[in-house]
Amino acid sequence: MSFIKSVLILIWRIWFYILMVIPILIMLPFLIVFTSSEKFYPQFFICARIWARIILFGMGFSVQTEADQIPEKHKSYMLVANHASMLDIMLMLAVIKQPFVFIGKKELGKIPVFGFFYRRTCILVDRQNQKSRMAAFEEAQRRLKQENSVCIFPEGGVPDDQSIILDQFKDGAFRLALEHQIPIVPITFHDTKKRFSYKFFTGGPGKLRVKIHNFICTEGLEPTERKKLRDRTYQVIYQELTNPSLD
Repeated sequence: MSFIKSVLILIWRIWFYILMVIPILIMLPFLIVFTSSEKFYPQFFICARIWARIILFGMGFSVQTEADQIPEKHKSYMLVANHASMLDIMLMLAVIKQPFVFIGKKELGKIPVFGFFYRRTCILVDRQNQKSRMAAFEEAQRRLKQENSVCIFPEGGVPDDQSIILDQFKDGAFRLALEHQIPIVPITFHDTKKRFSYKFFTGGPGKLRVKIHNFICTEGLEPTERKKLRDRTYQVIYQELTNPSLD
């Protein structure tokens, strides 16, 4: 990689973190009010979607979405997608219009400015701590009873090995979906690893393809069918990653 290209990518990467903060500062009074109580969560969610779209547009990304089914208003869903980049958070907010709550790793709560509102609105989990995982599960149950949807990246994080197409799924999302008898919405993000991976001097502007698959019904399924449900969802996303239906 040439020196000039490295400098340009460095500037572009720094611009990403600036873009994360600027909309938050502009919307700060509204965000403080909207995160003061859960009853304002729908209003906060609108701000979050604006924030996500500003970042994606400002970084030079265009989003191409194809949906086999579209989530309906006032219904709860379990949103699951592959995870390869920080862009996955913004992309999920950009393509899903109905309010949902992220279950995410607690480390993101340490990011200046962003982390403050992340801690106030998301369900944080330390995946290495059993008590933390149980507390997150119980909080997710509570939020689902409020007719929110929940978003989980079931790989449990971004795979350390960049050659892994899709890491094995953990059970939490599928256990919640079965207990609450809500549909699973498999979503495939095609280009986030290529466009903005965790390897710093890589990536660039361009298209981000998103496929929202047919929902997987959980009504009538027993908790013992969790593994079967998990594997079925995995295969839907894996097949789309290996044989894209989008150009």
